[in-house]
Amino acid sequence: MSAPTPDGAVTEAAAVLAEAARTGVPCPPVRSLLPEADVETAYAVQRLYVDRAVAEGRRPVGRKIGLTSPAVQRQLGVDRPDFGALFADMAVPEGEPIAAGRLLQPKVEAEVALVLGEDLPHREPTVADLLRATAFALPALEIVDSRIAGWDITIVDTVADNASCGLFVLGGTPVPLDRVDLRGVRMTLTKNGGTASRGTGADCLGSPLTAALWLASTLARLGDPLRAGDIVLTGALGPMAAAAEGDEFSAHIEGLGTVGAVFASATAEGAGA
Repeated sequence: MSAPTPDGAVTEAAAVLAEAARTGVPCPPVRSLLPEADVETAYAVQRLYVDRAVAEGRRPVGRKIGLTSPAVQRQLGVDRPDFGALFADMAVPEGEPIAAGRLLQPKVEAEVALVLGEDLPHREPTVADLLRATAFALPALEIVDSRIAGWDITIVDTVADNASCGLFVLGGTPVPLDRVDLRGVRMTLTKNGGTASRGTGADCLGSPLTAALWLASTLARLGDPLRAGDIVLTGALGPMAAAAEGDEFSAHIEGLGTVGAVFASATAEGAGA
């Protein structure tokens, strides 16, 4: 095991990421500030971010799962997914334009969102536990973002950066899990009318349910389990697509429906001022 990291290193990494978010200027990778490949310390940076956000009055509403694609895991040299925290102010109502400059380096991916109706406190939850605890599923767009310049990230960087969380958009029609086969769903993501990404439920760690079980077990072991009302973004169903001002995205997930996101252009915002 690696030697303990001084609190100052965790604080410094958190400060660098916070400054990038505040100024809108991406920062260098923070991995140089932390022990090499030390994911536990990276999560300490993330926890510091979450604690400060809560102290500032931001409301936690769930979790996101990242690194569910085997290809991305191989790229970053890891064999497991990661997670980050979702806050209410990250939720964008469908149809509401995302202001230019709100994010640094946004990319869009289509996902299955689960909304829990019951707690999931067990360290080894079963599929039955998850199915019983889930109130419904929704189509979702996660708009990932990195505070680190050029997306030059390792697992340590993205975990410290709250799993590269940005914003998210949820579809508006809830679907009970007994009406959809999440492993078999097909997804098509379009950007400005053209196909940008395709995938299936099986492309998300074998199934969105498998990803959600991993998260539920991991958080329960950490003493911070998923709770009733939590939103869980289960991971990308296909490759992400870069987003810019003026872009419009729409994702259709069979059995769940369609969800869209619009990025405002600076010109349009200026004209409406």
